[in-house]
Parts: sequence; structure tokens; C-alpha cells
Amino acid sequence: MLLISLLLLIPCFWHRHIEAGDLGSHVYNAWLAQLIERGHAPGLWIAHPSSNILFDYLLSTLAKIFGLQIAERLSVALAVLIFFWGAFALISAAAQRAPWFLTPALAMVAYGWTFEMGFFNYYISLGLSFFALAIVWRGIGWEPAFALALVPFIYLAHPLGVFWLISAAVYIRVASFLPPRFQVLLILAAAASVLLLRWYLSHHFVVDMENDPLYLFNGGDQFVLSGNRYKIVEALLGIFAVIAIAIDIIARRRERNFWRAYLIPLQLYVIAQIAIFLMPDGVRIANQPAALALITERQTSLSAVLICCLLGAMLPRKWHLIVLAGIAIVFFAFLYQDTSVINRMEAQVEHLVKTLPPDQRVLATILKPDESRVLVQHIVDRACISHCFSYGNYEPASAVFRIRALPGNKYAMSDFEDVASMEAGDYRVQPEDLPAYQIYQCSEDWTELCIRPLEAGELNDQLGVHPHN
Repeated sequence: MLLISLLLLIPCFWHRHIEAGDLGSHVYNAWLAQLIERGHAPGLWIAHPSSNILFDYLLSTLAKIFGLQIAERLSVALAVLIFFWGAFALISAAAQRAPWFLTPALAMVAYGWTFEMGFFNYYISLGLSFFALAIVWRGIGWEPAFALALVPFIYLAHPLGVFWLISAAVYIRVASFLPPRFQVLLILAAAASVLLLRWYLSHHFVVDMENDPLYLFNGGDQFVLSGNRYKIVEALLGIFAVIAIAIDIIARRRERNFWRAYLIPLQLYVIAQIAIFLMPDGVRIANQPAALALITERQTSLSAVLICCLLGAMLPRKWHLIVLAGIAIVFFAFLYQDTSVINRMEAQVEHLVKTLPPDQRVLATILKPDESRVLVQHIVDRACISHCFSYGNYEPASAVFRIRALPGNKYAMSDFEDVASMEAGDYRVQPEDLPAYQIYQCSEDWTELCIRPLEAGELNDQLGVHPHN
């Protein structure tokens, strides 16, 4: 376990910075929290929301002990270990054996789309919920009650983790009392519950549906990150899963009731896919500036882990580990190359902001290529720590994180629509925003960045060059 953990954490240390979407924003706002606590950021204040906050608390607590740079790596490393070993525990509970041969696949899931987008509160909530569900699934006597101790932490991380835990725990417990021939009725009941939830959400909230074809979101999409070449990894894993399960079924066809190990993982996967088809991609509460977005994409982390639960039902064979290790090498080679590019872009940003006088406002519009599914905008947030203010950082205006902004402050935009316009590059600069500077893509090479002062009345990214979008 120690050796696997050490190997698993290599991507947390292979570059100068961990490149994972929103992570830069989390670290930047942890720094803002320090300024607020010292009274150095009037107009900003710290709220205490009940959820979507566990990773931020962890980051800020460790920063007080070790400083932000070390705290960032420790927090992310702990999140990766929680997710990986939580999924490992869940698969162990489903298969009633430790799935050592699946560790390369689980490592890829751990560094999949959810990680690369930097959704660490949601990511930790899933990891903890996997631990709790494993206890519920195989606990004896009063042991399942110990899962309740994890529920407050799961909710503190993200409410979707609690929703998944309760839904899956109820399903598993009920299914365990039903003969297999009646379990299809349970699937229908679960599908009806999801449909009822969709009706409720659509009648009480503003919802957005996923625009992309939903068949793409099958769990394999977690491995499609910064370009189309990741589809090779997705295809190889899909081929492996089909062939390996087919071989296992053929080889064990005379073994009595071997197929029972596949039943509940398969049912949970089917229900997860039904939820992906039926549930909205975004839900907005009235008078709340930011929506709970990308629900469809987030759910596929569950789908990927449930596919691993299905694979865990197979009798382990050496060739499983060899093939999965080979695919993992390809995946992590791609990931290393792509995060190296973003790391070099962040080094550019650090150099650009250091040409400015201290404490300047910085806006940025850095758009990813069309083929990429990973955002890079927040490299500017982290580069501003201790030198400038990322004026368009989305967290204060979203009203769903700790840091909040009062109108008229000089550190952060307080209107969420203005933040969205700024990130898109069509925000019209107001006199009260100045002095401010824009970081923009300035050549056909999307990785080349420049900086310039802004003027009142202009669009913030009017000089930006975005050939891939």
C-alpha cells in the first residue's frame, strides 16, 4: 500500500506547480483569506458555508503550518489518496477481494477529468463516500453505523457525495434481500426515482440540460482530457473491459453462481447512466448568482469507479495487470506532456505580473483549444499570490465559496455576470476598474501570453488571438 501510494502521488510532484483547473483559484483564495484575517483586504469578507468547503479548510489550515506552496501539495496529495483508496475499498467490498490488479486503472480514474478540472471538494466527497459505502456494504452487526461518522465530512466537502452515498446504500441494502430475478424491478424503481427528481428540479429551479451527446458520458470520458489523443486511452480501456469480462465469463461458465458478483455493480452502473441521461447538467437556485454546473461530467467519476467494480468481479489474472499498466503508462505520458505545457504558461504569467508594480489588478482571458476539456484560466490566480490581485477571480462573486466581495472593493469583482464576461473576453472596462492590466493570448500559438494596461470603455480581451476557438 505504501509503494502504491508513493507511485500514485508522482503527478503531484512532477512539475513546479500542480496543474488542475480550479486548484489555482483555491490556493489564491486561501491567500486572500490570510489577507482578510490580517485586515489587509477591506471590502472582502469570509463567509462560512455549510458545504463545498472541506478542501479549502484543509488547504488554509495546512498553509498556516507549512505555507501555501507546501500546503497545496499536501492537500492535493491527501485528496488523491482519499479518492484512490476509497475507490479501492468500495471495489473490495463489491468483489470481496482486494483488487490489486486494477490499481493502474484506479490511478487513471484518480487523475481523470474531475481531478484535472480541480473540483477537489467534490472529489474528496466521493472518496469519503466510497469508504462509507464499503462499510455499509460489508459491515456486520453495528459496523455499518460507523459510516455515519463520515457523513458530516462528506457533506462539508460536497452535497452530491451525500446524495450518492444515501442512494447507493439504500439500493445495495434492499437488493441484498431480493432474489436476483426481482432486482430488475428495483432498477425500474430507481429509474422512476431519478425521473421524479428531475421533475422536481425542473419545476423548482432553473435547470440546464447537457448539450453534448449523452452516450459520450459513460465513464470512459474521464480519461479524455487535453486532446483527442486521449480517446486512444478511452478506447483501449473499453476494449480491455469487454474482452476481459468476456474471457472471465467463458472461463467460469461452469462455476455455480459466479455471475452474482457482477449483479449489483452492474445495476449501480446502469442506474448511474440513467441518472446521466435524465438529470440536468446545471441547477440554479433563485437569487443565487452561480449554478451547480457540470453535473453530468461530474457523475462520470462514479461511472468510472463502478466500471472498476465490475472488473473487480473477475478472477484476477497477471495479464490484467500487465495490460492495464501499459495503458496507464500511455495515459500518464500524455498527462505529463500536457501539464508541462500549462506549467510553462504559468511561468510566463509569473514573469508578466512581476513586470507590474505591486498590488495591481489583473484580468485574464485564456481560452483552451476546442479539443481540450480542461480549463487553464486559473493559472493567473496562483501567479498573483503575494504580488497582484486577480480581479476577475470567480469565487468571491459566485457566493458559494468562503471569500465574498462587497461592491466597490478594489480586489475582486462582485458581480458574477461581469466575471463571466471577463473570462469570455467581452467585459467592457469601467473607469472604477482602473488601473488594471489584461493578460491575453497574443499569437496563433495559444500558449503565448502577453500583458497590457486596460482603458475605460474597451473590451478587456479585444487584442486576444484565439485561433482554435
